[in-house]
Amino acid sequence: MLTLYRRHRSTCKHRSRRYKSCSCPIWAQGVLRGEVFRRSLDLTSWEAASRKIIELEIQGEGDAVSVREVCDRWIDDCIARNLKEQGLKKYRHIAAELKAAWGDLPLRSVKIDDVRKLREGWTFSPITTRKRLEMMRGFFSFCVSSGWIQVNPTKAIRPPRVQVSPTLPFSDDQVEKLLWAVDTIREVHTQIPESTQKKLRALILLLLHSGMRISNAVLMQRDRIKNGKLLIYTQKTGTPVWCPLPKKVLDALAAADEGDPYYFWSGNGTPKSMITEWQERMKRVCAIAGIPDGHFHRLRDTFSVRLLENGVPLETVAILLGNTLQVCQKHYAPWVKSRQIKLEEAVKATW
Repeated sequence: MLTLYRRHRSTCKHRSRRYKSCSCPIWAQGVLRGEVFRRSLDLTSWEAASRKIIELEIQGEGDAVSVREVCDRWIDDCIARNLKEQGLKKYRHIAAELKAAWGDLPLRSVKIDDVRKLREGWTFSPITTRKRLEMMRGFFSFCVSSGWIQVNPTKAIRPPRVQVSPTLPFSDDQVEKLLWAVDTIREVHTQIPESTQKKLRALILLLLHSGMRISNAVLMQRDRIKNGKLLIYTQKTGTPVWCPLPKKVLDALAAADEGDPYYFWSGNGTPKSMITEWQERMKRVCAIAGIPDGHFHRLRDTFSVRLLENGVPLETVAILLGNTLQVCQKHYAPWVKSRQIKLEEAVKATW
């Protein structure tokens, strides 16, 4: 058993070894697993020292890795797993935050309340907070499986409640207004070139009839379309899927084609900045159409809901979207035609 005591400096006015309120170094002495133990704990906080000797008595003096070291090992493991750069970027953000918060502290000294206090400093939205907490759980699970700690301190942290907004596709009337708005946008915004107008119309039609994400569409190369079909290589699942496109989409793409490798990106600048530019242009179109809450992702929702309303199985829609069945079930279940028919039959049965 170990006992704590203060080893007062010569400048300290206190002399009691059990005095807790000064800032003199704390030592521990006693017997640890059959061996004499007497050394400094490199701490001045009595609470932290008490916690440390408990850990020593439970876990012994095994190699204590720092949070900084573990973060680096975690990122190396993520790279070795061949994760996408987009996911690695998020994990690096988490690692940087953990290093800034706890850095050179021993990993096993991080407790539940430490994680709770770190989360209290976040100013993210509830859904972002939930996802960030999930990534931290993954980090500490990696630590547990590596044998550096015995308990995942994030498991006791309850995630925030998230109010999921319902999927809101465009109505047929709103789609007509969008196409009308893009055809008249140069009358309102005269600085927009005609070539940009053609590209914007092609982009809207492409998303409406393929369900692509805006990031994938902007970076889509011309050779992805063959024999009237679009090769959708979804970023999340990596599954190649051929999606047929109607003639009006192919005609719009042909009109917007300037011979570059990409339809909607010249190759100059970063993809992120290009995506942001197209999103800003879409906001202008929606403003002209009188749809202030319109955005590109609603075109993806419209594509999905149209399929489901026509009786296409949810599994097929999930493949086209590049999502898992569980994700599609969560967002699109209310639009499944067979489910709606059953609901209507159940209501009619009460008449």
